[in-house]
Amino acid sequence: MLLAAGHVFTKATNQQSTELVWTGPTTPFVSARRTEQTLLQVINAAEQTLFITSFVAYNVSTIVKALNAASDRGVVISMLLELSQDHGGSISFDAIGKMSTLVSAARLYSWRDKAAPFSDGRVHAKVAVADGKMCFITSANLTGHAMEQNMEAGVLLTGGQIPKLLLDHLQALVDTKTVSPV
Repeated sequence: MLLAAGHVFTKATNQQSTELVWTGPTTPFVSARRTEQTLLQVINAAEQTLFITSFVAYNVSTIVKALNAASDRGVVISMLLELSQDHGGSISFDAIGKMSTLVSAARLYSWRDKAAPFSDGRVHAKVAVADGKMCFITSANLTGHAMEQNMEAGVLLTGGQIPKLLLDHLQALVDTKTVSPV
């Protein structure tokens, strides 16, 4: 029984890895795996699909460059962002309009028609999922400050069920028209 348990543990460990990501002041207790490095890893790992959500997006030239390179590789990029106030959202900056010019191949989505319990809700999730095989769940928005200066925390999951479940959830939001193309 102990051998079987050991085998199952080893197999599960080899199927999924979890890494802590931290941007900001460091201590000897947490390694400084930066947000930008991790997001670039997820983008560069994508072979077929990449789905990113963020509240805002601006001043992220390295991320934009990586997204366009992914698109050039044939990766289908989907992004869910918060609408600007001019378009019924809550932010003053039109992140969707800006992203549509910077990453023209991206499929952009917004959460426009919100059901009653979510009528004042925001797109506040910050995740990136590559091919349902790797996902980055973070506190960081797609901003220069979040990539380099803010204190941000996240986890990078490679393998296992969570990346696939997260991608399936995001795709279901699109398929059920909970979020809509912009």
